[in-house]
Amino acid sequence: MVLFVNACVRKDSRTKRVADRLLNTLNQPVTELRLADCLFPAVDEAFLNKRDLLIEEEDFGDPMFALARQFAQADDIVVAAPYWDLSFPAVLKQYIEQINVSGVTFRYSEEGIPEGLCKANRLFYITTAGGDFVPDDYGYGYIKALAENFYGIKTVELIKAAGLDIVGADVEQILSSCEEESARRR
Repeated sequence: MVLFVNACVRKDSRTKRVADRLLNTLNQPVTELRLADCLFPAVDEAFLNKRDLLIEEEDFGDPMFALARQFAQADDIVVAAPYWDLSFPAVLKQYIEQINVSGVTFRYSEEGIPEGLCKANRLFYITTAGGDFVPDDYGYGYIKALAENFYGIKTVELIKAAGLDIVGADVEQILSSCEEESARRR
């Protein structure tokens, strides 16, 4: 099963367009999680105290860990996150806070080194951006570091369409090229 983590909010999202092409290419059952539809709890002291107690008791069946369990069980993961306001959408960070669960998506060795517990072989990070110069590579570096170093996902790939809002850009050509690139991933 492919877990599609959809951080797109626009009806005609350019990022989702590219993601849809990849999802069709993968030709596997897809479970879509629209982050815009999620009501994430406030991460306050009460939340953290409950979470810490449940982790200590290894009670990972609690609904609090449902998103982490779903993420850990996916065969492949596709994250679609448009790049705006110099980052990915804040809702993606909220999601990451929910799936970073020691004992579900990763654990620490006795030496304190994180070991991945996720089943996924691959994670695809898809983004689109209006500009073409972004120093942090569209948030990809952060996602890649988590996937490889904590979740144990060996293959992490960036698929991006950039420069879409530059005056004179051939938006359709840029998107079509990105879609073709995504269609080559199997």
